Amino acid sequence: MVLVYIDHFGGTAPTVAWEALGAGARLAEGSEIKAVVMGQGVEALAGEAVSRGAHGVVLADDDRLKEFRPEVYADGLSEIIRQSGAATVLFPTTSRARELAALVAVDLGTGITPDAIQLDRQNGAIVATRPIYAGKLLTKEVNLAHRPQLLTVRSRSFPAPEPDPARAGEITRVELDLGQPRTEVTGYKPSGGGVSLADAAIIVSGGRGVANNPGLQPPAELTSEKEQEIWRAREGFKLVGELAQVLGGAVGASRAAVDAGYIPYAHQVGQTGKVVSPDLYIACGISGAIQHLAGMRTAKTIVAINRDPDAPIFKLARFGVVGDLHQILPALIGALRQRLGK
Repeated sequence: MVLVYIDHFGGTAPTVAWEALGAGARLAEGSEIKAVVMGQGVEALAGEAVSRGAHGVVLADDDRLKEFRPEVYADGLSEIIRQSGAATVLFPTTSRARELAALVAVDLGTGITPDAIQLDRQNGAIVATRPIYAGKLLTKEVNLAHRPQLLTVRSRSFPAPEPDPARAGEITRVELDLGQPRTEVTGYKPSGGGVSLADAAIIVSGGRGVANNPGLQPPAELTSEKEQEIWRAREGFKLVGELAQVLGGAVGASRAAVDAGYIPYAHQVGQTGKVVSPDLYIACGISGAIQHLAGMRTAKTIVAINRDPDAPIFKLARFGVVGDLHQILPALIGALRQRLGK
C-alpha cells in the first residue's frame, strides 16, 4: 500500500499535494493507495482526495490538529503509518510537509528521499530520480535498508489528477494518541498575494539590477543612498510585477534582491528560497549566482534580460536579451498587452 500525506492550510491543499497523490497512484500498480488527511473540520478535503483517485482516506479530525504544530502532527502521522503497514509514504514538497517528513523519518527509524522528480519501481523498491549539486546532475536513489520508504515529490514534476465526483472510496476516521504540544501558534501574517510561486506556470523574477536606474529621481524626503536605492528597486519591481500580471504569472526574486530589502523573502527563488519548475521563467536583472540557478534551472524555458552580456544567467537561458530592463520591460509589457488584448 502507498500512503500520501495531503498537506493543507485551512482545509485548502496546494496543487503539489494532488501531484503527490497522482505520483502515488502510478506507483501503486493496481494495489491500494490511501490519502492521509489531518486537521480540524477537514472532511471536505478527505472527500476531494477520494474524487482525485484515493481508494481510501485516513482522516484524523481533531481540535488538537487545528493548527499545524510539527511535533503533534508527527506523533499522529507516525502512528497512522505504523498501523497501516504501508511500505511507501509520499509527501508534497512544501515547507510544512518537508519538516513533517523529517520528524516522521526519525520516529520510524527510516530514511527519506527529498525532491523526487521521477519515481519508478525496481525489484519491489522505489527508485527516485532527484537533482543534486544545485541541479547540475541527476541521481537515482533507492532505500534498500529501511521501510517504509519516505519520499517528497517536487512541485510540477507529476501531473495532478483531475477531480471526479463519481469516484468512490472509504473514509476511515481514526483517534490518535497525540503527544503534548511543545509549541504554540499565536497567529498568521500574510506573506504576499497573487499567484503562488510553487504552482505558477510563469514566473517573472527580479534581481539587484531592478535598482539600477539612476535616471529615476526619488522623492526629496529620501535623503540617504540606501533609501533611494530601495525606492528605485521597488519602482523596478513594479515593472516586474506588471509583466507577471500581464502573463498571469507570479513574481520571484533573487536572494540578493531580498537581502537588500527590495522585496519580501516569500518571493525568493533559489537554494535558500523556493525551488520552482515553471514552463517559463523570465530573469530580469539577475546575474545568475549558482544558488539562484539551483532554484529555477529545471524551468522549461528561461529568458534572461541583463545589461551584462557576460552574466552567468545567459549560459542557462534559452533566450537572452542584453539591455536595460527599465527600457525593455515597458516595451515588452506594451507589446504583450496589445497581443493578448489586455
